[in-house]
Amino acid sequence: MGMAKKVAKALAVKAKPSAKAKPKTKVKPKTKPKAKPKAARVLQVRPLDGAPDARVLDRLWGTILLRKDADPEQSHSARLLSRGTAKVAQKFGEEAVECLIEAVAGNRMPLVAESADVLYHLLVVWVDAGLRPEQIWAELERREGMSGIAEKLARPGGVTTKIP
Repeated sequence: MGMAKKVAKALAVKAKPSAKAKPKTKVKPKTKPKAKPKAARVLQVRPLDGAPDARVLDRLWGTILLRKDADPEQSHSARLLSRGTAKVAQKFGEEAVECLIEAVAGNRMPLVAESADVLYHLLVVWVDAGLRPEQIWAELERREGMSGIAEKLARPGGVTTKIP
C-alpha cells in the first residue's frame, strides 16, 4: 500500500449515524436581547521551572543557518540544503506524514520524536526560503486572540477550510 493510501486510511473519519428526527414544536421567541458573544480567551501557559521551552527552536534555527554552507558530508542540514528546495520540501512532507500517522495511532512517544523531526525540517524549509523565525512569530502574534475561522475569512478571497 502506498504512503498516500496509508495516510488516507489512518486519517479516515467515519461519519456518525444521524439521530432520529425530533418533531418540530413552536417555541415563543425570548424577549430578552441576546448577549454579545464573549471575546476569545487566551490560555497563558508557563513552562515548568527548569524545563526546556520554545527558545530551543531559535537556537536550532541558528545552528541550521550556521551549517547551511558547511560540508554536506559533515552536516545533515548542509546535505539537505544542498539538494535544493524540492528535496527540502519533500523531506518536510515525509516527516509531517509520519507525525500524523503516530498521532492517529495514539502513539505518544513516537509522536514526540516525529514532532521534533517536523519542527527541525520546518526550520530547514525556513532557512532554504530565507525566512527568519521572527517573521513567523510576528504572524502568529498578529493572529493571537483571533478565531481561526475569522482569520481564514479575512484572507483574500475568504479562504475557508471545510471539515466534514
